[in-house]
Order: sequence, then C-alpha cells, then structure tokens
Amino acid sequence: DQPHVSDPQVMVEFENGNFNFTFPNPKNVSEFSMILFKGSEKKEICALHLSEERVISKSNVTYCQTYNSSSSTTFILKNLERKHIDIYTYCLEIFLPPPYIDCCLKETYLYIQDKEDCFSLGLVSWIIIGLIIFAISCVCCVVACCLRNKNQKCDSNSHEYNSEYMPMAAVNAAKKPRI
Repeated sequence: DQPHVSDPQVMVEFENGNFNFTFPNPKNVSEFSMILFKGSEKKEICALHLSEERVISKSNVTYCQTYNSSSSTTFILKNLERKHIDIYTYCLEIFLPPPYIDCCLKETYLYIQDKEDCFSLGLVSWIIIGLIIFAISCVCCVVACCLRNKNQKCDSNSHEYNSEYMPMAAVNAAKKPRI
C-alpha cells in the first residue's frame, strides 16, 4: 500500500469560544507530522508528530493546542483576540513509509471580532444618548424657569394699589377736582 494524501476537507468549527481546525489523518502512513502555521511568513504555532511508538505535541504559543484521534488531528485555537487575525496554513509531512512528502494543503483566513470593540461601541452610543437626554432636560428646565419668573413679574406688576380688577391697560390715576 502506498501512502495516500488526499485533499483534506478541513472542518473549521467555532465552539465554546474556540476555533477547531480538524484534518483527516493520512492513510497507510506510519509516521507523519501535522503543522499549523500563522501568517504569510509561515510562523509555526503548533505541531503534532505521530509515529507508531508515540504522539508528540508541540506548541510555540499559549493559544494553540492539538488533539489526535485515530482518524483525525485537531488544532484548537483558544482565547483569540483581534491580533490573531491572519491566514492559517496546515502542512503535512510524511516520513514513513518512504518517500518523504512535504506539502502544505490548506489555508484558512481567520477573522476575530474583538469583544472590547462591541462593548466600547455600545458604551459610547449609550453615553452619547445619555448626554443628549441630559441636554434636552436642562433646556426644558431653563425654559420652564424663565416662563415661571416672567409670569410672577407680570402678576406682581398688575396689582395696582387698591385695584380689585383683573389686570388691564394702564390708565392715569384720576385727578382731584380743583375748587
């Protein structure tokens, strides 16, 4: 049996805040490595080496873990932030049986929405709405106070000395007859 490397269907899942990249293991192979690279410069972030004797897991970052089953290998990316947005490339190296095969099979662009961005945008909009409501309330209070003061001034000026009539147009006081 020859080693068989098919074009794997990567399964990308978002589960419990983690991104899971799951790849099928190559068939008829006794020793291989799977590596996950980040970015166009292909910085290795985690890898899994599987041989008949053992499974060696390696991670160069805190946010990547590996999981291996008999049929697949999963790279688990945890606690991702906006700075982790990039292209992630999966590569497979087959050591045994010969010949040695090295191939990069899949690239996936990963976009992460920052939680803080959503919160801060919501917070800023609520602050703006609050300030607008406060300004409108202040304007209404000032207008109400001015109207109240104006009415009080009118009321106090309209009561002439002994007049019991409602405020009317100003009339000169009657003069005493001259004898």
